[in-house]
Amino acid sequence: MSAQPCDDPAANPAPACALVIFGGSGDLTQRKLLPSLYNLARNGFLNEEFAIVALGSKPLSDDDMRERLAKAVHEFCSSPIDTSLLERLQHATYYRRGKFNEGRGLDELRAPLDEIAAKHGTQGNVIFYLATPPQAFGPIATGLGKAGLVNAPGKGPWTRIIIEKPFGRDFDSARELDRQLLEVFDEQQIHRIDHYLGKETVQNILLLRFTNGLFEPIWNRRYVDHVQILVAETLGVEGRGAYYDTSGALRDMLQNHMMQLLCLVAMEPPISFSSEDVRDEKVKVLHAIKPMSPDEIRRFAVRGQYGPGTIDGQPVPGYRQEPDVKPDSATDTFAAARFEVENWRWAGVPFYLRHGKRLPLRDTEITIQFRRAPLLLLPAAQQQAPNRLTIHVQPDERISIHFHAKCPGPVVRVTPVEMSFAYSDLAGESRSTGYETLIYDCMIGDSMLFHRADMIDAAWRVATPILDVWAAEPPTDFPNYAAGTWGPASAEELITRDGREWVQPRPR
Repeated sequence: MSAQPCDDPAANPAPACALVIFGGSGDLTQRKLLPSLYNLARNGFLNEEFAIVALGSKPLSDDDMRERLAKAVHEFCSSPIDTSLLERLQHATYYRRGKFNEGRGLDELRAPLDEIAAKHGTQGNVIFYLATPPQAFGPIATGLGKAGLVNAPGKGPWTRIIIEKPFGRDFDSARELDRQLLEVFDEQQIHRIDHYLGKETVQNILLLRFTNGLFEPIWNRRYVDHVQILVAETLGVEGRGAYYDTSGALRDMLQNHMMQLLCLVAMEPPISFSSEDVRDEKVKVLHAIKPMSPDEIRRFAVRGQYGPGTIDGQPVPGYRQEPDVKPDSATDTFAAARFEVENWRWAGVPFYLRHGKRLPLRDTEITIQFRRAPLLLLPAAQQQAPNRLTIHVQPDERISIHFHAKCPGPVVRVTPVEMSFAYSDLAGESRSTGYETLIYDCMIGDSMLFHRADMIDAAWRVATPILDVWAAEPPTDFPNYAAGTWGPASAEELITRDGREWVQPRPR
């Protein structure tokens, strides 16, 4: 499918500001945040009056941090690198060591931030980015308030905060975290980041639906049979066993990222693309998902844990053999569930969500499967898969439509065909981290792609009953799927019981 490349947008730099990164010496900063800032600068979206202040416990100097910035840019950004631009960013990069993740010593930041504001012209505007373990979110917010580093909206230079997931472990803990945040910040200052919403294909869902007359008329229960959302990973816990063993697949992925994808698919047209109007419609979707009873959970929610197996021809250990994982762990590394959005558009249309680690392929995709034609005139058409629209989120960002066509020749034969649009046709091969849009939006004060407090509450209302039943009824069959397979047999039963089947992605 051909696509006309997009023209480069007119540069519209964000306001002057400083980005203060808690966890500034960590992996997320190195792989995602620093490359994102360079990409923004390269494309003209980062103000020249900008500074980076990385906070961490490692004994690093400013020069050490500047070297880390250069390494991150060379490793994770597209070539060729603009050395003069990189040097400008390095000149505006600083490091401070301390126990800041505990909310201690934050008053020591006031003088350095004032000096940096004067030197780099950041005008005192500050974004605090919490790239830290979740237990640090509350103490850091409280510490920032006590240190007097947070300005109320409209009172002096602006202050904003970005926090990574997880936003609590359940409904009650999420509420407690919000209470701590809101004691210091107003809701409009809080940006709960979801890096999935920074992906181009995910953002394109709204435009696909609401700017094309081809799709919106059939985006409802009359034409859609069901929806599948898959997030498959070939990786295991990759050294994060201590964290993951307290989290699991449902908490780590299904409750947040995948619920947001569901919202984008199912939401009603907003009255505008303003942040509040879009988020209002998304939260309505979450409220329309009725929490399941314990009996419904046993029937419509499935959990699994991988055992030893083979990935890409190489043997891999089971989850219980991973470092820092308990040898009798009951943590789920696979979760699948069937939800229904009980409103007029979607009544009776099931949404199947499936996520697992150590699956055969790395793939994230959304499949809209349409109903069959009311009368199939050719018997051979009965054997073909129904029409599908597939939104491929990663690793290759594209959108494809599956339908039927006639094979060439005098005999009438049916064959499946696919039309596909790849995002690389528009963007070329430039590499992005997925964080660029989100960081830029926070800088300009646009919250559309960030979670709002009521969205977090609504998502936990759906997920917490499942977690409660799973905690009360420990699994007796773990591990119940081998690494390199598509999950436990109960996941197949979840969908085949409805007369449907999983759409398995193909290697590309």
